[in-house]
Parts: sequence; structure tokens; C-alpha cells
Amino acid sequence: MTKKHTAFSIKNWSQDDQPREKLRDKGKAVLSDAELVAILIGSGNRDESAVSLSKRILASVDNNLNALGKLSLKQLMTFKGIGEAKAIAIVAALEIGRRRRGNEALEKNKISSSVSVFELLQPIIGELPHEEFWIVYLNNSNKVIQKNQLSKGGITGTLVDVRLALKIALEVGAVGLILAHNHPSGTLKPSEADKNLTQKLKLAAQSLDIKVLDHLIITENSYFSFADESLL
Repeated sequence: MTKKHTAFSIKNWSQDDQPREKLRDKGKAVLSDAELVAILIGSGNRDESAVSLSKRILASVDNNLNALGKLSLKQLMTFKGIGEAKAIAIVAALEIGRRRRGNEALEKNKISSSVSVFELLQPIIGELPHEEFWIVYLNNSNKVIQKNQLSKGGITGTLVDVRLALKIALEVGAVGLILAHNHPSGTLKPSEADKNLTQKLKLAAQSLDIKVLDHLIITENSYFSFADESLL
């Protein structure tokens, strides 16, 4: 009797079903999401290949890589064949991708529209389960000097330190500010607290000849711009 393998190792697959070799010979762009995940996990389980297992994992999040990146180690480990090491590999790879998006946006460096602010900050706050308030500090060419988190957990006038925000602006020589916070609920409608804080920061900054150029509410897939909607 032939001994049954405990897992389908990639090296035992047919040439057409080997994602590592496919990437090497044909380039990374031709691989499906499932094939890329299969390379991360290396092997499947007793009943399915790594590609089949990867397809099943992706199907559980409607084939959405952003949703896959939100799964915890514990959630990933509920799939047969995914132990702690494989789960960690998946989480680490998707975190690298998330950080890369943020770096690419920062490299562009110049804020030319609300879209460029969204591209800069969405990878940082767009998928968080809690609210965070950030400020982007700009020079007179609208280039990013730096970006700072000012509060975490909610946004009201009492939680965001206006004096600290302006102290940093003076220290770095900023002439423009862009405010941003996320709404984990997914709603894009600004609250009264959002509007009040925007006006509070705008008035305080004006006295120092610093302009508040926009305030963005950011969700996972979209954003609301105070400037675009003429609310500044």
C-alpha cells in the first residue's frame, strides 16, 4: 500500500501548478492572488493543495485582499492546514503591502488634491477599528513636511490638543495644515464635533498665518473632503 502524503508539497505538483516556478519563469504579474498566497504558505493539507487552500481562504473574505489583511492569526488558523507559522507569514506579507502603499504615497510628496491626501493616509487609518485624528504639515509648495497623530479613540475639541498641533506647525515651519480622521463605521457624514473642531483649528491657525487647507473623513474605501464640499 502506498503511504499517503500528509500534505501536497509544491515541489510535487505538476509544472503548470507550481506558483514559485510560474513567478520565476513568467513574472509576478501573471500570478493570481491565490497563487501568491500559496507561495507564502508553501503547502496545503491532506486533502487539498496550497492553491486550493488559498482559494478557500480568499473566498471566505469575498476575494478581497484588504479584508484578508484584517484577519487575525486565530481566524486564519481555523483553516485546516494553516498553523501559526503560516498564519504569521500571511499577516506579515499583507502588512508589508499596506506599508508599501503608504510609502509610495509619501514619495509623491506633493499634495495636489483631496485624492492625494486619501492615498497618503488611507493605508494608515482607513482600516482601523477605532478613530484617530491626524494632521499633515505642508510647506509653501504644498509638499509634506511630516504627518502626526494627535489623538486616538475619538475626536472632540477636548481630545485634540490645538496648541500642540500649532506648536508642531511652528517648529517644522509649516504654512498649511490638512486635518484628517477616520470613521470606522464607514459613514462619510461629518458630525457637529467634526465641524466645530475644524473651525476651532482654522481660527487658531489663522492667527499664526497658517492655513487649514482641508479636513478629510477617511473610511476603508472612500473619503469626505471639507474643502471639496465647500465647508471650510
